[in-house]
Amino acid sequence: MKIAAAYIRVSTEDQIEYSPDSQLSAIQGYAKKNGYCLPSQYVFIDEGISGRTVGKREGFKNMIALAKSKPVPFNTILVWKYSRFARNREDSVVYKSMLRKQCGIDVVSISESTGDDKMSILFEAMIEAMDEYYSINLSEEVKRGMAEKAKRGGVLSIAPFGYKIENGEFVTVESEAEVIKNVFSSYLNGSGFLSLAKKLNALGVRTHKGNKIEKRTIEYWLNNPIYNGKTRWNPTGRTSRNYDSKDLIISEGSHKMIIDDSMWNAVQQKLKENKARYKKSMREPKKGMSHWLNGVLRCGKCGSTLVNCGGTYYCGNKAKALCLGNGGISTKVISKIIIDKLEEILDLDDVCLQFDTSDKPENKAYVSNNLRLLQVKIEEADKKLERIKEAYENGVDTIEEYKTNKDKICKEVNELKKLLSEEKKQNENENKMPDQSIAKVKGDIRKISDILRSDEVTNEEKNAVLKSIIKEIVKMGDDGRTFQIVFWNPKGN
Repeated sequence: MKIAAAYIRVSTEDQIEYSPDSQLSAIQGYAKKNGYCLPSQYVFIDEGISGRTVGKREGFKNMIALAKSKPVPFNTILVWKYSRFARNREDSVVYKSMLRKQCGIDVVSISESTGDDKMSILFEAMIEAMDEYYSINLSEEVKRGMAEKAKRGGVLSIAPFGYKIENGEFVTVESEAEVIKNVFSSYLNGSGFLSLAKKLNALGVRTHKGNKIEKRTIEYWLNNPIYNGKTRWNPTGRTSRNYDSKDLIISEGSHKMIIDDSMWNAVQQKLKENKARYKKSMREPKKGMSHWLNGVLRCGKCGSTLVNCGGTYYCGNKAKALCLGNGGISTKVISKIIIDKLEEILDLDDVCLQFDTSDKPENKAYVSNNLRLLQVKIEEADKKLERIKEAYENGVDTIEEYKTNKDKICKEVNELKKLLSEEKKQNENENKMPDQSIAKVKGDIRKISDILRSDEVTNEEKNAVLKSIIKEIVKMGDDGRTFQIVFWNPKGN
């Protein structure tokens, strides 16, 4: 019997006729009629996800990852319509070609029969072209409708800080509105973005998503006309920090303003003056990399990358008021510390080095392919547990059926987790650092030591040789002068 997988996708919750259950029922009927075995662990579902791109379709990505494993777990992927697989012809061609050529897997639409001869290729391409046209046309129609609503001052986005949405309208949240008023007033009185962010974080103020307040959060609030009783929408995409974009649609809203015209105009004027003053003080951008440690240094408090600002390395998150780590360190001082630390390793007979193999692409070959497959199977088993629980709660299964199914799946999960644990232990044993690995690192340090000290070598070249043996250098300790060097596993080089 042929083994099949099913891929199911719905874009919105209101597509009842295309619901996951409806698609699965149709696919199961087709599989039974045409001699396919469709195991439940090979049913992949993406709910409320657009088919235009693959990026956020976790079910799709898990299916493709499993399809590429050896031996091939199934030889056909069943979909309700080709538009469920992809509405982007480029994605469709790439993934179908890869599945057929590399894995021997066909993609079959159960409701769009194209035949088995060479003309089927043409018919299938025509169906996909029409699906993509429909998707693009629908997107344009939706965008046009949103633009009209924006011009009327309608609500098109989630509620910003200071408001909530009730009955399709922005309603003031008084406690948050007081925060906004204080920010506008404090900015007019001389407070900067960073000092305001630090103050609010210290008071425990958080965004609607529960995140800390950053400098850019303050900047966004001060530039958001919603607080002045207006609405703003960008039909071309996110506004980002381009608050003067000509594409913006700003209209009078029907909600209560938090900031009156007088304060709003005063703040906008000050923002423009500060922006003009900042532009005048900007230096010409330097050509090339500013320092050879760029992209390698990290903060030991929060893990953020240290950035080079005017010859001093600072924590990127500290500059955003998101980290309480120690201060900066000059490029001259840190250069000497790192070079001395590397040369110290050469002088020690008994040295303990820290290695990491998790991120470097060359080292991924040392991680068993079975690891990902086992993880996918565990994830699928967990989803099955959720589904049988829902079946019991909805009265589909009896308590006895639920217990039987649960015990069976839990036993399967435990066996998979045991295999996963054994696989991880095997990989850990394979990646232990023998003496010859340390010797190789020392040899590499000798090769790059003169390069790092040379004034004739560019920062780009120094950075490249440093990254060839070092994953990251972490700034540790309260003194800000202690560094931990993490080397790549030399087995992967």
